[in-house]
Amino acid sequence: MSDAHLTERPVDDGPEPVDLTDEPIRLSRRDPALEPERRPASRRRKIALIAALVVGLAGAGALGLGGWRVLAEKDTELTPPATVAGLTRDDSDRARSTADYLRDGFAADIELDRSFGTVYTDPADAKRSVLLFGGTTLLWQPERDLDSLFGLMADETGKVTGLREVDAGRLGGVMKCGTTSGDGGDFAVCGWADHGSVAMGMFPGRSVDDSAALFRQLREGIQRR
Repeated sequence: MSDAHLTERPVDDGPEPVDLTDEPIRLSRRDPALEPERRPASRRRKIALIAALVVGLAGAGALGLGGWRVLAEKDTELTPPATVAGLTRDDSDRARSTADYLRDGFAADIELDRSFGTVYTDPADAKRSVLLFGGTTLLWQPERDLDSLFGLMADETGKVTGLREVDAGRLGGVMKCGTTSGDGGDFAVCGWADHGSVAMGMFPGRSVDDSAALFRQLREGIQRR
């Protein structure tokens, strides 16, 4: 055995020595070149999940708001007073007969819990009497039902032209007005609907704008929740 110092002994022909550098040692066999492509996909998934969550929350909020409206509007009473908006209820036999005819025809087109028909006279002009008819029931889609009633009215009196949405006032829901024709010529017709009631009015001798304003006043005097 040689007594030469170990550090002076020649190195045997064997594996090359490991070169330790400052670069970190990778313990994974994955190709690093694939990593930049994986990360954007992960971000896209996160964005999609966040978007789905936002849409879901928005849908839940809309459903909650719609449910609150149904609960707030479903219990409605319609009671035509003796006087309202400067008009006087006409309780004569002729007026009652007309009101009953309108009420019965209206109730035949839509299933109502309670219905009414009323004629109001204008003390300033007897030719500008207002005919109101409607009723109470639970409506899930008020605007759709109101549009259907305007369509049914067109079958009876003629096409309703210029139909447009107008301000429904503090009671909410939807209100629309247009023009149709009758034996006495053209006249304005308006209707409102919410989740608890639906009604229509005929306004001979008045413009659509004037009729819409008067219809809001009549509704506020008739409807109670």
